[in-house]
Amino acid sequence: MPSSKTSRTVEVPHRTGPVSNSLAASRLGTWSIIFFTVAAAAPETVVGGGAVSGFAVSGVNGIPVGYLAVALVLGLFAVGYVTMARHVENAGAFYAYIAKGLGRVPGTAAGGVAVLAYTMVQISLIGGFGVGAADFLRQVGGPDLPWWLFAGLGLGMVGLLGLLRIDVNGRVLGVLLIAEIAVILFYDFAFLTDPAEPGVSLTTLNPAQLGTGAAGVILVIAFTGFIGFENSTVLAEEARDPRTVSRATYLSLVVIGGLYGFSTWAMTVATGPEHIVAQAEEHSTELLFALASDRLPAGLVTTGSALYVTSLFAGMLSFHHVCARYFFALGREGIGPRALAATSSRTSAPLAGSLAQSALTVLVVGLFAVTGWDPVTYLFFWGASGGALGVLLLVTATSMAVVGYFLRVPAPGHGIWRTLLAPGSAALVLGGVLFLTIRSFGTVLGVPPGDPAAWVLPGAYLAVVLAGLGWGAVLRARYPDSYARIGMGARSITIRRSEELIDAG
Repeated sequence: MPSSKTSRTVEVPHRTGPVSNSLAASRLGTWSIIFFTVAAAAPETVVGGGAVSGFAVSGVNGIPVGYLAVALVLGLFAVGYVTMARHVENAGAFYAYIAKGLGRVPGTAAGGVAVLAYTMVQISLIGGFGVGAADFLRQVGGPDLPWWLFAGLGLGMVGLLGLLRIDVNGRVLGVLLIAEIAVILFYDFAFLTDPAEPGVSLTTLNPAQLGTGAAGVILVIAFTGFIGFENSTVLAEEARDPRTVSRATYLSLVVIGGLYGFSTWAMTVATGPEHIVAQAEEHSTELLFALASDRLPAGLVTTGSALYVTSLFAGMLSFHHVCARYFFALGREGIGPRALAATSSRTSAPLAGSLAQSALTVLVVGLFAVTGWDPVTYLFFWGASGGALGVLLLVTATSMAVVGYFLRVPAPGHGIWRTLLAPGSAALVLGGVLFLTIRSFGTVLGVPPGDPAAWVLPGAYLAVVLAGLGWGAVLRARYPDSYARIGMGARSITIRRSEELIDAG
């Protein structure tokens, strides 16, 4: 149990026994962090899956401009986000930002929301990977094997890599990501050089598309594709310096936004702007490869299908690291079980957090395998959509937290634009997107009006927020030492060890 005794600060070593309570510093450069953030976004999965589903669900062809609009909004958000990153070095990024900017009790609630949101995204990708790998094996003439077998194999590989050095994982993600983006751009070139009628048209990039009644659905679907760009600050403790995080965040947004906007527009050129919705409804997630097969050799289409599967794997791996680090951060600072703060003495990876995330995934995948529930609709699509809602909630709250932090903490070197105007504007815009998301969430899930799913998933976040606020209040009243560590990052270990020495003495 957390100690309630008052304590003084005593510097003590960070390592005791076989585990460490701090992550390895200075292992990740700008490009390694970009590989993690862009791989989490899973570009080919978004272009070939999420965007196509967006065309079909929304019934409008304005998805490309939606990606560009969200990129601009998140660019505005990133101004304050990376500015505050110089003052917050914590593997539980959103949780720590909100704790420092809005208070420790809201920060505790944010920690619960982050764990739920990122776990939903990571597990949804496991389901998508299992189905995608099984489909690909059948496509190349292999046996018809159950999806959960491939999900289990993918989970085992991710669990193993999650225990290795973070920079090793960065190189794995880099190789997969470069190959994936190269194939997407090759497809785009083929689409633009062989357009359908009426030729190369910019209709789907017209901002007026966002003035229609489907604007909410367009923005929600587009935002889902960006989940992961914010993970640069989750890796801040392992980055070489704060500027590394800033550069990686901005470059990741440019890569993701530019690729999504350009590639989805290229698909509308290949089908014709007026036919993209019908084609998306007919071919579903096979549309990208159906269009490519009409223009490119079969080998390149097969390669693209294989990279679609590896795109899902890269996303699984990246989000596994994010989830593990959130578990680690919450355990280290006394919000969750302290055992979650254990790291490997050999690699400094968050050992307990990684194992906890793997165990959760096994339970959920096992439940779907036993019950026979549809893994595509209920695990992959609904899981990703539910996770996106949680991340949007966190991004909005973090924008407000940046404003709250700099109103209290003078930052003369940053300027009012970076500390107040940009994050304040982002909070207003993101708040509007969040409102539209909740209002149209049933449409996003593809369920009829009145379906319980439209409010159960948002309701789950409300329950987590209320529980987090309650637990934060308990920590404040009964365990003030643990409460004081909330959001402090690696510094919380020094304080905790000080308490332990005083208690022992």
